[in-house]
Amino acid sequence: MSRIKLRYIKAWVDKKTGKAYWRFRRRGYKEVTLPSIPGSAEFMAAYQEALGQSPIEIGAKLTRVGSINATIVGYYQSLAFRELASGTQQARRAILERFRLEHGNRSIADMPSKFISLTLNKLRPQAARNWFKAIRHLMQYAVSVELVRIDPTRDIKAPKASSKEHRPWTDAEIVAYEAKHPIGSKARLAFALGYYTAQRRSDAVRMGRQHISNGYIQVRQDKTKAVLDIPLHPRLRIIIDAAASDDHLTFLITRTGKSYGVSDFSHQFQKWCRDAGLPADCHFHGLRYSAAKTLAEAGCSTHQIASITGHKTLGMVQKYSKGVEQRRLATEAMTKLLANDPAT
Repeated sequence: MSRIKLRYIKAWVDKKTGKAYWRFRRRGYKEVTLPSIPGSAEFMAAYQEALGQSPIEIGAKLTRVGSINATIVGYYQSLAFRELASGTQQARRAILERFRLEHGNRSIADMPSKFISLTLNKLRPQAARNWFKAIRHLMQYAVSVELVRIDPTRDIKAPKASSKEHRPWTDAEIVAYEAKHPIGSKARLAFALGYYTAQRRSDAVRMGRQHISNGYIQVRQDKTKAVLDIPLHPRLRIIIDAAASDDHLTFLITRTGKSYGVSDFSHQFQKWCRDAGLPADCHFHGLRYSAAKTLAEAGCSTHQIASITGHKTLGMVQKYSKGVEQRRLATEAMTKLLANDPAT
């Protein structure tokens, strides 16, 4: 295996102790001291996190204290924002940057509840819900740092939006996708990472060879921050070896050799699905459902399934396996009925 190239890494040695240290130094980004040594699990996890951080806001020192502009800058640097999953951060940034462009010079303390209600009325349900969640979290931060005395979103109910539920793929859809995208293709690799690890797209795009050790692939979930050691399925190993390059930190890379962003990967995966003639509601997240369903069909308990999917509560896992459990119980019930039926 060829050596993985690390970018933006600077090494230095403490003259007093002789100990070596490594720092992530990238222009326009926060400098980060990395733990352990290059190649270790701790080092690579910290390096991946440093690569995914947001750039330092240009001109942050020039913003007027108490303005919406300055509040958003401070919010981006707060623990409340940094604790959000990277996908959520990107979505919130998109909303807040549009908001800042329109209202950045106004005082955050002067934002009335009526303004929020009027803005929500102009948006479609799902967009209104996303906008409201972003503004409420911003205002809660503003209250915590005493820029605002009362949260103007406090007495406004979050807009309801019907969420489009993903579904597991059918066996026929899996066969059609695999027939179109053979082993060795990037499309097949993407599918395998989703199906054989049961992880979200935000986790699949960050997986790389450095996460594989002793027959396991380690995942630090972007959404929950849970660290999982998942046994590497033999088929996944074959597909990785056939398609993934040794010269990159992630298995999935774009045509220009860069790691995929979550949104770009979603668009690309949907194209691969269309190329295979699959319906529009075949999504990458559906593979997570399919994997959980397959585990349930194999007789795995909800706790066993959760140990792979990473769910902290069992409600969603039970939802995945509900249909499988109902079929199994119905079969057992009918078997008992027939065993006690004199006519059979």
